[in-house]
Amino acid sequence: MFSLIPTVYAAQEAGIQVSLRPYVLGEFFGVPITATLLTTWLTMILIISLAFLIKQRLALVPGKLQSATEVLVGGVYNYMAEVLESRQLALKYFPIVMTIFIFVLALNWAGLLPGVAAIGLLYEGGLKPLLYPANTDLNITIAFAIVAFLTVQTAGFVTLGIFKYAGKFINFSSPLAFIIGIIELISELARLISFSFRLFGNIFAGKTLLVVIVFFIPYVVPVPIIAFEVFVGLIQASIFAILTLFFIKLAVAEPH
Repeated sequence: MFSLIPTVYAAQEAGIQVSLRPYVLGEFFGVPITATLLTTWLTMILIISLAFLIKQRLALVPGKLQSATEVLVGGVYNYMAEVLESRQLALKYFPIVMTIFIFVLALNWAGLLPGVAAIGLLYEGGLKPLLYPANTDLNITIAFAIVAFLTVQTAGFVTLGIFKYAGKFINFSSPLAFIIGIIELISELARLISFSFRLFGNIFAGKTLLVVIVFFIPYVVPVPIIAFEVFVGLIQASIFAILTLFFIKLAVAEPH
């Protein structure tokens, strides 16, 4: 049964309920389909559709949308070329860095749209939303972290070669070099945790704050908080993409 009752109102009798577990809507061949996963798919379809629309309307005399897109793409590409000190490397890794930024930003902002976390299925425990902010699910942010991590490692291996890149972490030339290499290896693996938990923590905290404010003061006060969360969503997407870029820069640097 579908319901338009906001989640926070459905939970008023029992008080505010905050759960770290994603809402499971069902299973597909044993794979759980969650509200956050459904939100991710719909956002992906929207981004692909928008990209296709922009491509179909490309013209020698650009309109407003094409002009804005060209300024954004050109600006990011030039910035990457400056950071990586190579236009060839910038051209190679621009697609993945830009995709991470756009996708994370779209998911952050999609979670603030009306109806997200408000439309769902009624069951005995309350309301089970059909859509929910994707980056409040640690599984989603870990997936982003894994993609960024693999991109960084691939950049290092491709640019420096397997043995030279591995030499950054496994070095038997001296006891000190060996210890430093192990520390570098641990810090490299720790990026998986820092990447995923930074994004998850900020978006989950923002969503929880909105739920609490709407529960107690449901009308005017949430508006500036939502505006602030729009800004936070932009900042978090930028940080994720920029850190990926900087780690690529470190990966392709010659060991010394």
